[in-house]
Amino acid sequence: MEERPNVLEGIEEKMVKTDRIKMNVHFSEKRKGEPIIFIHGNFTSGTYFEETIVDLSEEFFGIAPDLRGYGLTEDKIIDATRGAKDWSDDLDSLLNALNLDKVHLVGWSVGGGVVMQYLIDHPEKVKTLTVIAPVSPFGFSGTKDEKGTPCYDDFAGSGAGGVNPEFVERIKNKDRSESSINSPRNVINKFYFKPPFRPKREEDYLTASLLEKIGPDRYPGDSVPSKNWPFYAPGKFGPINAISPKYFNTSGISDVNPKPPILWVRGTDDKIVSDNSFFDIGYLGKMGFIPNYPGESVFPPQPMITQTRFVFERYKEKGGKYFEVVIKDTAHSPHIEKREEFNKILVNFIKENV
Repeated sequence: MEERPNVLEGIEEKMVKTDRIKMNVHFSEKRKGEPIIFIHGNFTSGTYFEETIVDLSEEFFGIAPDLRGYGLTEDKIIDATRGAKDWSDDLDSLLNALNLDKVHLVGWSVGGGVVMQYLIDHPEKVKTLTVIAPVSPFGFSGTKDEKGTPCYDDFAGSGAGGVNPEFVERIKNKDRSESSINSPRNVINKFYFKPPFRPKREEDYLTASLLEKIGPDRYPGDSVPSKNWPFYAPGKFGPINAISPKYFNTSGISDVNPKPPILWVRGTDDKIVSDNSFFDIGYLGKMGFIPNYPGESVFPPQPMITQTRFVFERYKEKGGKYFEVVIKDTAHSPHIEKREEFNKILVNFIKENV
């Protein structure tokens, strides 16, 4: 039996059977107030939102599922050719199983893409939408301007081929060491958080992350050869292909109706979702880490923040409203690194906009 992370006091964890998948879900034991659904990102799970749920439990009923491919949720393949729609459909099946008609949604990183997709699919069910360091509405890597224009027609440079194989192997082997820059523990502490910050629940977070499902049709997914630099293109399975711009595009949120208010929270020092992301092939090529770089005119660093703002401005122009909050001295996980500040921002946003 796989090692499980400890469950925080004040949290009830249980398996919920939906009409699509059995989902492991973290609930507030108090079950008070309006429901908020928290959606985690890549290489994490609902465990990463347990503290937030407990902090807000006097006012809100917090719910954080483990997404398909992560945590203790049933192991089912992600059809990457649907973008984030497998996750969005799973989320809707969970809401139906819990008899929830309308909720506040909070999505972090890849989870930000999931909740944006859910807004497109079910705008009538979303009271407010909060995204924390979200993946760009034009996916991850392989695009070059604010409108998400692909660098190549086959979307080379995006998808599973860009994931470090040593990192994948160390996840597979449940590596808990700090022996390599590519060890899961080091990746979390160097990029999810701004050093020297290290969370009190580091061991539980690492345990939760190491539950990610690994394989060519799981994480990171498959890839195909390309004639274009860096000579791979996205395959059809797994979470990293699902956020390739070949399949993933949530820019259509600007056309939804009704338009719930949107809160966008990010850290000043995020190196994962950034206009100069350390995980973006264009940026790594520009910095000389990937050979044969064709130059910025062909494959510049993806302007992730610029793209998100472009889409949210269109949302605003078409009658919606959004608020951008940037938290200082914070990396990819504001809700953990600056817990009290984030909680205050989220609660005020909801109370002032419903």
